[in-house]
Amino acid sequence: MFRSPLFNDFISLRDTVDRLFNESLNDDQFRTSWSRTGNGRTQAMPMPLDVYATEDQVVIRAAMPGMRSDYLDLTIHENTITISGKIANVAESAETKGATWYVHELWSGDVRRSLTLPFPVDGDRADARFEQGILRVTLPKAESAKPRKITVGSGTAQEALSAGESQGEGSDE
Repeated sequence: MFRSPLFNDFISLRDTVDRLFNESLNDDQFRTSWSRTGNGRTQAMPMPLDVYATEDQVVIRAAMPGMRSDYLDLTIHENTITISGKIANVAESAETKGATWYVHELWSGDVRRSLTLPFPVDGDRADARFEQGILRVTLPKAESAKPRKITVGSGTAQEALSAGESQGEGSDE
């Protein structure tokens, strides 16, 4: 298939405008990319996450379309969770050997996303499930991160001080 240089320039301009538009409007602290290389350059797409916490746990849901569970890796270090994996490129499969491509837009390659939580979690009791392209990670909060009820005693600080002085006078004899 022959492409004119003008067509390649147009595609390059489109990709650049798309990238600038996405980076300027979608920039936030949770944005990280997964990338695909094509025509000698890297293109980026967001790896979307949903993260929410209850009193007892945090749940992370990550969209990983096209990934197989055996290519997926999940690590937890202190309160940082890292999701990584690989999405196979169908163009490199035996199924497409000798095929003529007209459109090849599905993302492939290595993906990685790290998220640092504002509280510690218990990584030993983590549960991860991967179904229909969605990774769901449930992490119990560490005991130190859970809310605790503090019993408030009655009395004033002056009463406690007076009680301590009375006991101290009796012990010096």
